Order: sequence, then structure tokens, then C-alpha cells
Amino acid sequence: MMFGRKKKNAADEATEPDTTTEPDTTTPVESADAPSTTEDTTRSRGPRDLSEVSDTDSLVDLGSILLRPSPGTELRLEVDQKTNAVTAVQIADDDAAVQLQAFAAPRSAGIWGDIRDEIAEMITGNGGTVEQAKGPFGTELRTRLAQPGPQGRTVFAPAIFAGAEGPRWFVRAVYSGSAAVDEDVRARFDEVLSTVVIARGEDPRAPREMLPLQMPEAPQVQSAADEGVDEPADDLKPFERGPEITEVR
Repeated sequence: MMFGRKKKNAADEATEPDTTTEPDTTTPVESADAPSTTEDTTRSRGPRDLSEVSDTDSLVDLGSILLRPSPGTELRLEVDQKTNAVTAVQIADDDAAVQLQAFAAPRSAGIWGDIRDEIAEMITGNGGTVEQAKGPFGTELRTRLAQPGPQGRTVFAPAIFAGAEGPRWFVRAVYSGSAAVDEDVRARFDEVLSTVVIARGEDPRAPREMLPLQMPEAPQVQSAADEGVDEPADDLKPFERGPEITEVR
């Protein structure tokens, strides 16, 4: 097993930068009884709750997230260098990626609407742009993240923030690289998200607390330091995490 350390660039490591010029333009812990309602996301195509599936043998078990990577993609696990805890799952190829994280949600209401507003405020406050649109999994944010470019110019990296809600859980998906600008490329990563099964567990958790992830059994891991797809932006609150190493399965 080899680990490749990836240097963090800025809060913008989400995507390959688009070098065009600037466009014109916590909460108490809740009990684990009743299911939450969803905001506007239809889960008929997934993600699904573990209680809704009878067979998970074909899925990679990553703890709270189980999924099936699509052909031609790699499974990358983002790991905190200090704690060795897995902090995110990434499905990627040479040009595109989707990052997945699962969080606890209130049993009485969804949280994606509030989180969208917070992400939009953060991005526009940093000089980026945000467009709200209807996506395959419900309302999503199509963004351009402002980044410092060559010769002091501001450049923009496209990223799409999507969310899906289920019984007392929420999944955030961040599409980067060509998956954020090309519908045909994105469709491959949407297919992965549609296979996701969430194993929340019955423990009481604070809303927005990240659900625990783990290494798959007997992973084949190699260095990802030289891979061409950067990781999604991690300074976008309300979700924070520490330094990471990226692993490739």
C-alpha cells in the first residue's frame, strides 16, 4: 500500500481552472428515531438508504457510503494526515471527478436548502459566480470558483454542487473538471451517485456531522500525487476537514 501526498493549492483545488477573464456578472444532537423529510430531491434513481436495498454484494463498502464505481474510473479515498481518518470518497478519471461525503441530517426536515445558500454566499463572497439549476438529483449549484491566475489575473474553475437527502442523512456531491462542464462526461458520474447506498446507523448524531467512512477490504492502492484531477474545494463551509492524502484503488 503506497500513499501519495497531494499539496493543497488554495481553496480552489476543486477543478481544472478555466482561464477566462472575470464574467460580467451548531445544533443539538438529535435522536435516531423518525425519518427526515426531503426538500426537493427525488430519490427514485438513488442514492438509497440501506433499509431500501436487499443486496449490497456488488457494492464497495466504505462504511457509511456503499457504491459501484463505473468502468474507466478510479476510487480515491481522501484521508486526514493527522488522524488517518477517511474524510471523503472521490470517483475520478484523468479529466473529471465527483467527490462524495455523507452527513447526518435532522429527522424533521431537510438541510440542502440551507446548505446551498451558505455555499452560494461563500462562493460569491470570494468573487465567484453561482447559478441555481435543476439537476438529475434535484436543485443544484453550478458555480465558477474564483482563483488567482498567472500574471495576477483572476481565473475561474467550474464546479457543480449537488445534494441528495434521505432518512436522517444528506449526501453532498461536488463535480469537478470536465464533469462540471460536459453533460456526457457528467452522466458517467451521475450513474455512480445513483448506485450509492447510505448506511447511516442508529447512533444519535448532530445535524451536519459527517458519517464515518472506512477503507474497503483489501484495497489495491497506489500513489495519486501525479494525477491530473484536483480535489474539490474544501474551504466551503459548513463542511470542514483537515489535510489529506489521496489514495487510488
